[in-house]
Amino acid sequence: MKKAILATKVGMTQIFGEDGSLIPVTVLQAGPCVVTQIKTPENDGYSAVQVGFVDKKNKYADDGEMIHRHGVNKAEQGHFKKAGVSSKRYVREFKFENADEYSLGAELKADIFAAGDKVDASAISKGKGFQGAIKRLGQHRGPMKHGSKFHRHQGSNGACSSPSRVFKGKGMPGHMGCVKVTVQNLEVVRVDADKNLLLVKGAVPGAKKALVTIKETTKVEA
Repeated sequence: MKKAILATKVGMTQIFGEDGSLIPVTVLQAGPCVVTQIKTPENDGYSAVQVGFVDKKNKYADDGEMIHRHGVNKAEQGHFKKAGVSSKRYVREFKFENADEYSLGAELKADIFAAGDKVDASAISKGKGFQGAIKRLGQHRGPMKHGSKFHRHQGSNGACSSPSRVFKGKGMPGHMGCVKVTVQNLEVVRVDADKNLLLVKGAVPGAKKALVTIKETTKVEA
């Protein structure tokens, strides 16, 4: 992997291509991210770049007085101070092939990508709460005619005398969403370097303002 960046999801819209075709796109506020640590094989056993994204207030002042109850704690403040950058809300690592070329405090902006690049987008999906087996797992409903008494119920969970239990992994109603989802091989349609915006073709997981990780794709179409 050579290119990656953290972004927040702005929303969806549509633009027109050069040939007049209508393209649905997801708008992402990509960066700027700053390098907060360089991982090396000598010190950490592997090579990677740690980046921070979105400023966050400190919990303590320099004299030790608490100034923001939900701010960055002392240990994190020291980590960011060592890198010479302001405190950040999100911190992630990327295993870049050229990690040794980066330096502390260096910025990663949206212009590391260009129109036509293929990327993978990862985020936490929208939470749907408790849902039944039809919506959650796509199971079939029962007859809807009068007297059936079985419409959207899950149905039988297993036999009676044998094996006398429900198998592990049986799909049942339960909590839906709020899981990490990755959509691969999305095309970058447009890059606005001045505003650090990426326009990616199609849908990207997550709600508005969600943190999205954009990486150079690992799946290349033949």
